[in-house]
Amino acid sequence: MNNAMSIIFASDNESKLNELTLHRTTASLPFGGRYRCIDFALSNLVNSSVTTIGIITRSNYSSLMDHIRMGRDWDLNRKNSGIAVFPPYASNTSTNVFKGKIEALYGILDYIENSDDEYVIVTNSNIIASIDFDEVYEAHLASKADITMLTYTSQPTTSRRVLVESDLSGRVRGMKITRNASDQVSEVGLSCYLFNRKQLIQLVTDSYERGKMDFERDILQANIDSLNIHAYKVAGHAALVDDVKSYYKESMAILDGDIRDSLFYSVGKVFTKVKDSVPTRYCEGAKVVNSLIADGCKINGTVENSILFRGVVVEEGAEIRNSIVMEGGRIMKMSRLNFAITDKDVTVTEDKTLSGSEAYPVVVVKNKTV
Repeated sequence: MNNAMSIIFASDNESKLNELTLHRTTASLPFGGRYRCIDFALSNLVNSSVTTIGIITRSNYSSLMDHIRMGRDWDLNRKNSGIAVFPPYASNTSTNVFKGKIEALYGILDYIENSDDEYVIVTNSNIIASIDFDEVYEAHLASKADITMLTYTSQPTTSRRVLVESDLSGRVRGMKITRNASDQVSEVGLSCYLFNRKQLIQLVTDSYERGKMDFERDILQANIDSLNIHAYKVAGHAALVDDVKSYYKESMAILDGDIRDSLFYSVGKVFTKVKDSVPTRYCEGAKVVNSLIADGCKINGTVENSILFRGVVVEEGAEIRNSIVMEGGRIMKMSRLNFAITDKDVTVTEDKTLSGSEAYPVVVVKNKTV
């Protein structure tokens, strides 16, 4: 799909991610042992030959800048096209952060207008899925859609969701924006859309001039009768990470081999920032069961049903179960973790116990010693 550009929103629902986004934006949230959430969006785009990518930031984006750098790890460090990162202000002369996606897009209309691409992919960065945008494009043409919105099957949740009702042809006939938990499995918008570039410019301009700010409500829902909006259901595993519960659930999901294959091997490779690390060392006392272990770890204790990022040290007698330990974590002798998430460079001192539940895992903030 070499006639499209993309706009990625780096931040969404960070207040619900609580301690996990105190020092970072949603886009740079570590995931799966060695990745960041934005790696999936960037990789999906690059694998479909979309190489002009604008990233709209909001807050705490220094870790994101460090992660993507010039985009070399995604082959985006190019003289023409490549990555452009935009500050979180409504305009070049404003000191106020944008109030919604429409205002954010209006603030970068020059960037969108200066592109020669015919289409624009507008997407959030918290989508955990492997998406073939070439197939999305073909479906868009076949349906003669004005807008194609990507959907997936979602379990009940209390997070903000766009519930979609579509007919047999795939045209969206109903749309409900809600934060209330549905009592059944639903077809839900994935916060990813394919637009004709000129049409997007017109919709954003018209909405902004009328004081509209909510992208889904004021552009999609408001035009559901006048525009041909089609749903494209993403094949394979797909999810939105927008609170601590969903982050934990989707992280643990990749311990399932089928889900892991769907995310990492079904469409194309997931690229990330390359770090040169030594192999993980499994000492004589190590016991590891059904876990993902990144490079550079030293394990001399028990790890079960867990995810360890790079450089984690598990000392003798320590037990980690059903937990996520991010980069540089140190779990000292005889300590026990169960249903816990420890952020980067956390130390759990000797003979301590951290125990939560699947619905409410314990979260320890970055650089903290417990």
